Amino acid sequence: MGLPPTSPATEVLISGAGPTGLVLAIDLARRGVRHRIVDRSERGFPGSRGTGIQPRSQEVFDDLGAIDALWAAGGPCPIVRIWEGTTRVGEQRIVEPAEPSPGVPYGEILMIPQWRTVEILTARLEELGGRVEFGTELTGFEHDAAGVTATLRDAGGAQQTVRAEYLVAADGGRSTVRKALGIAFTGEQVDARPVLIADVMVEAELLDRDHWHMWPRAEGGILALRPLENVETWQVMAGFDDASHEPDPARDATPEALARLITERTGHPGVRTGEVRWASSFRARAAMAERFRTGRVLLAGDAAHVHSPAGGQGLNTSVQDAYNLGWKLGAVLRLGAPDALLDTYDTERTRVAADVLRLSTSVHQADQSGGGPSLRGRETHQLTLNYRESPLTRELRRDLPEGALRAGDRAPDAPCVDAASGTAVSLFDAFRGPHFTLLALGDVECAAPDAAWIRTYRVGGGPAADLLDTEGHAKAAYGSGLFLIRPDGYVGLATDDPADVAPYLARVAG
Repeated sequence: MGLPPTSPATEVLISGAGPTGLVLAIDLARRGVRHRIVDRSERGFPGSRGTGIQPRSQEVFDDLGAIDALWAAGGPCPIVRIWEGTTRVGEQRIVEPAEPSPGVPYGEILMIPQWRTVEILTARLEELGGRVEFGTELTGFEHDAAGVTATLRDAGGAQQTVRAEYLVAADGGRSTVRKALGIAFTGEQVDARPVLIADVMVEAELLDRDHWHMWPRAEGGILALRPLENVETWQVMAGFDDASHEPDPARDATPEALARLITERTGHPGVRTGEVRWASSFRARAAMAERFRTGRVLLAGDAAHVHSPAGGQGLNTSVQDAYNLGWKLGAVLRLGAPDALLDTYDTERTRVAADVLRLSTSVHQADQSGGGPSLRGRETHQLTLNYRESPLTRELRRDLPEGALRAGDRAPDAPCVDAASGTAVSLFDAFRGPHFTLLALGDVECAAPDAAWIRTYRVGGGPAADLLDTEGHAKAAYGSGLFLIRPDGYVGLATDDPADVAPYLARVAG
């Protein structure tokens, strides 16, 4: 069955239905932005590759209505059992434990195979009335000052021309859109040694499914076996000390080849491998596009930056690209904001991507220098990434104490009580949705315009409050003043003067 002969009016065309494209599609769907999301695969990404969802990304998925399904399908990062042959020589955490707190509701990393994340996000998009057009490939495009004309081809070879106001390339590290634009993708090889990764049925009598099993000093290269969460497959990861070796998934990831490799490197008897669900090979690399926007075309996710997987940062940075871009496209297409607002996507996310790339590389190097996995600290949670230097950030308060929350920072959560109903709520409950949020704390009046896309809350105590800060957590996190929270959960404006609110909103929301 070919594509329909005509296309409905499309405002945003998304090429690629991995986590990046799906998060953007979900955000656009809840904003009522007409979009299409296409992917050349027939059913979505099949492998486990990006398995760790950091606390900040969990906050994004909470806002988008997907976090409960993700936690039901995933689980916490297991403790690693370190082996030398058949001898267990120790146990090690690779993620620093952190309990939830009033300001941080998700304290630990969530482990879940990427294919399952894609399934859950696809289902969430469908709940909002959207759908992925699988088996449909973007084969070419032209862009001008008013939009993009793209050619799509389905699995049967039928072609269709689509006109959209914007094209977002979420089509991976080998992005055809980025290459067609001629955007430089510069970086470095983090590690010349190749790695083979596969999702496999494994039977191993001596290896339990409650731990991640690792042989960091195995002859020939590191070997790791991790039982995947709530499914029967294991992730097998094999490094090769011989940098000249070229792992071929079709050859080196057959059940027989994997069984032989595991036995040789571990010495464990009775390891049996069955069906191989997915396999891939790579060499760790760090690279970034020189810009994330060219006219009406924007790059997001791996199309804009690729990381060593060691830091657990790639998928998370990609998801937050989409989350940053979604509200800005919505503001331009629905609220009358100027097209120049989209330039801040490039400004904000290129700075963040560069910082995160350095972090990913440093974690990889720490792993290699120690001969095994290093402890990932809270810097990997992505909660401290900020937009303090963004042109959208306005910090207008004076004499702030050291360590105070500032405009550009992530807006913390805090438990509160709804003054009208007496029910327990949180600030994240107030933020949830595609709107801006204005918080007034202390002796300051709200001055938000009467518009559907902004919600206003007085936070504190007494009859004037909308949210009661009964335990003082909001006051401790924010201090006093007016705080305008962007739809992506960052403080855009912090001020003591209500007159500052309207001019700021006029700039970012038309």
